[in-house]
Amino acid sequence: MSSKKSIIFLLPVMLMVSACATYYQDNYNLNRVIERGDIKSAIDILNTREREGKSDGRNRFLSYVNNGILLSISGKYEESNEYFEKAYLFGEDYHLNYLNEAASYFTNPMVTIYRGEDHEHLMLLYYKALNFLKMNRPDDALVECRRLDIRLKKLSDKYTSETKFQRDAFIHVLMGIAYQSSKDYNNAFIAYRNAVEIYEEDYSSMFGLPVPEQLKKDLLNTASWTGFTEEFEFYKNKFEMVDYKPIAPEAELVFFWHNGLSPVKSEWGINFMIQRDGPDMVVFRNDDLNLAFPFEMKRDKEDKDKKDPLAGLEFFRVAFPKYVERPSYYSTAFIQHDTATYMLEQAENINKIAFYSLQQRMHIEMAKGLLRAAMKKATENSLRKESDTFGALIGLVNAITEKADTRNWQTLPHSIYYTRVPFTEGENKLSFTVKSQSGEDADYNFTYRALKGQTLFHTFSSLETTLAPPRISNVTE
Repeated sequence: MSSKKSIIFLLPVMLMVSACATYYQDNYNLNRVIERGDIKSAIDILNTREREGKSDGRNRFLSYVNNGILLSISGKYEESNEYFEKAYLFGEDYHLNYLNEAASYFTNPMVTIYRGEDHEHLMLLYYKALNFLKMNRPDDALVECRRLDIRLKKLSDKYTSETKFQRDAFIHVLMGIAYQSSKDYNNAFIAYRNAVEIYEEDYSSMFGLPVPEQLKKDLLNTASWTGFTEEFEFYKNKFEMVDYKPIAPEAELVFFWHNGLSPVKSEWGINFMIQRDGPDMVVFRNDDLNLAFPFEMKRDKEDKDKKDPLAGLEFFRVAFPKYVERPSYYSTAFIQHDTATYMLEQAENINKIAFYSLQQRMHIEMAKGLLRAAMKKATENSLRKESDTFGALIGLVNAITEKADTRNWQTLPHSIYYTRVPFTEGENKLSFTVKSQSGEDADYNFTYRALKGQTLFHTFSSLETTLAPPRISNVTE
């Protein structure tokens, strides 16, 4: 069989193999046990990877945060924060590897070091602060809150467009909760006020999330306890809560519900056609999607007399990243304590933030993908002038290596809910109920012992999705 025929014969097989290579699929065993709620097995898999030296390299950030979140769910908060600190320092010290970046244009972006999405760097500090709060170390939690504030300011400076995700309302809520637990009502009020503004101006339109009722109460409480009388009256009228009167309980519980799992990245492709628009310009066009991307390819006079390296190229495929949602199995939750019922309100939708952030930068992803394809094809056709066989081999490599970057932090929750429950000093019992859209529910009972003036913190993680039926629910305290 000739070399050309061998290439043609192997191409469909190799393309089929390469099509099953998303980050989620490469880590299928880990994802499978997490979706089942088997956290111990998931941690064992990560520990095995560390022992075998497979946790560093291009995906070290994901290794850190996956270890951090699974250890947090297991209640190993100190160990969890060690990994989150590594992830934080990675974000602070990250330096672009220009060699890998250049190589990505001749292979695919998976060869680069994964930097982490903007919201992922915020969430790792959220978990780190929450771990400290559950360890009753509010001062250390406030250190993480200050780090969060710096990260948020950098995010705001990074994006000037009002349509970009650049302000995180829930992170400000967490900062307010941490300050309030330390009786720093002034800073708590400022954080809550910032959160209200972001919910009203950003979250309501971007993600369909209104101001949580609990946040309104916390803002009014801290305004009153700080002596901000004018602000207290202003927000009472604004929220239509004119009869609200702040009451400080003997103790209280802040209960977080981490519901479901975040989306995973996959890929999609577009078939493009080359249209030449003059000697120095080519246009990549897809009429079905009404897309056209012009690229200037200037050549000097000597090069213009030579054969166009893109000659004969008419159609090719470019891969781009996309998110795939893992819908949460449970949709609502509430707490019953004494005779009162407390609904948990959604304060953060990581699923929607991920989709929105990718959508806002899709034009950048498309430009990179098209440039990658142009460089690959130009190299291929240039080599064809020397050898058709070698050019065909390069074309085969280009086809096999064309992939989108499908990496993301896939152990984050789909969304985060919270509420605040007043306690009395001593023993307090409550029941926590989660309900699915089909009406199926699950009940859990908890007992807490609170000191006077103490704020307790509890996190409950429901890892079930509609794609993975409920088997094991995970509880952390």
